[in-house]
Amino acid sequence: MSQSNRKPGQPNEAPLDPFKRAVTACMRAVSGDHELDVTFSKDKPALTGSRARLPDLPKKPTAEALHVTRGIGDSMALRRACHDANLHRRLAPEGKEARAIFDAVEQARVEAIGARAMQGMGDNLAAMLEDKYARASLADVASKADAPLEEAIALMVREKLTGRPVPQSGAKMVDLWRDWVEDKAAGNIDALTGRIEDQDGFARAVRDLLTSIDLGEELAEEEQTDDSDDDSDAPESQEQSEESQEDDSGGEESEGEESGGESDDTETGESEAGDTTAEDVSDDDELDSETPGEARRPDHPFDQAAREIDYKVFTTDFDETVGAEELCDEEELDRLRAFLDKQLANLSGVVGRLANRLQRRLMAQQNRSWDFDLEEGVLDSARLVRLVIDPMQPLSFKQERDTNFRDTVVTLVLDNSGSMRGRPITVAATCADILARTLERCGVRVEILGFTTRAWKGGQAREKWLKDGKPTSPGRLNDLRHIIYKSADAPWRRARRNLGLMMREGLLKENIDGEALLWAHQRLIARPEQRKILMMISDGAPVDDSTLSVNPGNYLERHLRGVIELIETRSPVELLAIGIGHDVTRYYRRAVTIVDAEELAGAMTEQLASLFEDESARRGGGRMRRAG
Repeated sequence: MSQSNRKPGQPNEAPLDPFKRAVTACMRAVSGDHELDVTFSKDKPALTGSRARLPDLPKKPTAEALHVTRGIGDSMALRRACHDANLHRRLAPEGKEARAIFDAVEQARVEAIGARAMQGMGDNLAAMLEDKYARASLADVASKADAPLEEAIALMVREKLTGRPVPQSGAKMVDLWRDWVEDKAAGNIDALTGRIEDQDGFARAVRDLLTSIDLGEELAEEEQTDDSDDDSDAPESQEQSEESQEDDSGGEESEGEESGGESDDTETGESEAGDTTAEDVSDDDELDSETPGEARRPDHPFDQAAREIDYKVFTTDFDETVGAEELCDEEELDRLRAFLDKQLANLSGVVGRLANRLQRRLMAQQNRSWDFDLEEGVLDSARLVRLVIDPMQPLSFKQERDTNFRDTVVTLVLDNSGSMRGRPITVAATCADILARTLERCGVRVEILGFTTRAWKGGQAREKWLKDGKPTSPGRLNDLRHIIYKSADAPWRRARRNLGLMMREGLLKENIDGEALLWAHQRLIARPEQRKILMMISDGAPVDDSTLSVNPGNYLERHLRGVIELIETRSPVELLAIGIGHDVTRYYRRAVTIVDAEELAGAMTEQLASLFEDESARRGGGRMRRAG
């Protein structure tokens, strides 16, 4: 609603509010849930019980963006209306690959019901799918290894159920698998058409399809259920449980979901597939298997290139990706954070001043971009003089333009090796802490990660190697520990105390930089932001005595160089590094080496500021000058 049509005393309304109300009303009508709580957020889309979260829109969204948002909303509403989570769980296969196909095809069934019933809804869903596979970089896949089978089968089922063509961005993926699937299961796909309204019959037909494509061994015996009152009440109690979990976290992701759970699905899954939701949902919601607008992708083309590097891992059985809060209890975290604050009483002032300087530089660039002489937006008081001269002149409005900072994510990767013990790790922790807070104020999301090993000199991996008879050239021979101090979606206030963990005695051990850099990169590449910056902070070359004792002396360093070259030449991620007392310029193209840890704060802020200023200059500074 334009402000020029607003009645006196009526509060201002954002231009997109009518659209959001319309989407909410439509979702409630389609889902049949008139209490459905619909919100718009920068977090990933998710449906949990009676709560739906849709992606937020820019101030001036394109028609395509509006269609995509409506498509995500339609998909969620249809799932709420047409999907029985208990039945789905009872018939779902046990095997991972079979379960992925089962889930994806069920989502295709749900969306096909809406697409067949309403032309407009079908168009919205088509726009959502086109965007989904384009963002997952599936439009140019060249091999089956890069083309998820479950997505290909789901699109073939959608094509059969709706008669609509496969989205252009997913066509190559489907073409790679079509002959193979049709050769084995063409009849099974045809059999699904008459069962679209019958979830039970449809699911059993999908199980037959899985048997036809040689996945019958992954099928589990369906769970036995009875018609007791307890069973009929289950969905309500599960929904209440989900709501209570979200209430405990203030409507945001719980810290366990941002950290520990991420090692299994949420975050590691993002690095491998880029399809998990921002918060885990229970099996009863089944949205962990298929989130609208997020394509399931086991491997990114970059992954294949990384595997081509001459580097082996003896075993990953004992590696862990863990949230900081899982490595010690809350009381100890509070104590360690208090200790860190005490150590940094003097340093925090210096770092704070540098951070404030960075914030001023960023905000100065952010606030320069406005569009004037619009029909809606913020009233332009400078134009009111025209009304005095000519009362017939229309009111003039202005809107601040979107800035590239608000679509940026920064990952800080901190070396947690033993050589960082003492002043270096203390300074690194406080710099990361204060920079995260500063960038958050500027609308830039920040992730803070750490890397070390679980043990000195090999740990359980080396023990397994010894038991296996010491095979030659085993590759990496230690247990990795990758730590999530702050995920990109977690607000700084909730992750602040986690950084105190770096003060814990015994945490800092050895460092395998190449794999840590790959891990951080894969988490970053799965993020939805357009611009991605990765900053590595280390005080030395990778060192792991166990690995280097049974491999060439430059084994870890050679891998690190290979990973850096891949990121710098084949990835959209902007990589920079800071070496503390160690020359990292021989590894990284964009790097700086500092002699003393005390210089870290200045180096970090200057490097980040220069990145943003370079981008601003490249885009022409972004100032919109007034006309007239």
